[in-house]
Amino acid sequence: MKLIIASLILSAVVGWCAEPRVREGKLNHVVALKFKEGAKQEQIRAVEKAFRELKEKIPQIDALEWGTNVSPEKHDKGFTHCFVLSFKSDKDRDAYLVHPDHKAFGKVLGPVMADVFVIDFWAEK
Repeated sequence: MKLIIASLILSAVVGWCAEPRVREGKLNHVVALKFKEGAKQEQIRAVEKAFRELKEKIPQIDALEWGTNVSPEKHDKGFTHCFVLSFKSDKDRDAYLVHPDHKAFGKVLGPVMADVFVIDFWAEK
């Protein structure tokens, strides 16, 4: 949970300090999750459901895709789930980060999360 909060604060600080730029395309917010060894399947399903429901609760989310790891490369470091949200602007992503429903989701995730990896990037072709 501390890692999620630190990630949110860092994202906000970077956003506030950066020069405002108008960007085109989509801003992807990638969240990879590793669950605690003792996490029960019903707890993991509750996290999946709660994350999917954020799309309906937070209007700034343009799209949400997710899935579980199927890579044969064995470089997952124990991360099993990946959620990719897209936003039309930094402002939309920033609104998502502080949204009460996003914070409430953290309460569902926190008790079963062993680790999280978050990266944001503007998609380029």
